[in-house]
Amino acid sequence: MTRLVNRLALGAYALAVAVIALDQWLKHWIVDVYRLPERETTPGIGPMHLSMVWNRGFSFGLLNGGDQWSRWGLTVFSFVAAVVVAVWVRQVQRPLLAIAAGLVIGGALGNMIDRLRYGAVVDFIDFTQWRFPWVFNVADAAINIGVVLLVCDTLLTSRKAAAR
Repeated sequence: MTRLVNRLALGAYALAVAVIALDQWLKHWIVDVYRLPERETTPGIGPMHLSMVWNRGFSFGLLNGGDQWSRWGLTVFSFVAAVVVAVWVRQVQRPLLAIAAGLVIGGALGNMIDRLRYGAVVDFIDFTQWRFPWVFNVADAAINIGVVLLVCDTLLTSRKAAAR
């Protein structure tokens, strides 16, 4: 590879920017425009409702301690994770890995921005009507989908290698 950054990495970075933009735009809409009150639920589209939750922990409210140490620790963790994946994606040779990396980078940075801006992550997508127990956001969804795609790529690659 003679280029500084390959096309897959550029695609991953572009996807990360798109995730951040969508995530932050929706959070701005929920917090600053719609002004959904905390712990209030309102009907959304179909089975999705909007519920305002300030998440001071990881994705889906895990480790929701609420103290300043966890806020800054999770902010640093999100930044370091995004940087590590952003550096790693420059070596990626498979499109599925690039997509997974872009989703993880965008999701990590989207939630990091919330912690810097608000002191907590804005969660508002609510499918509890379908018995899904957590309220989440676009960044959380991107991280989780990215991890699933990473696992899928690993499984597909190992099956191809075993078939040879």
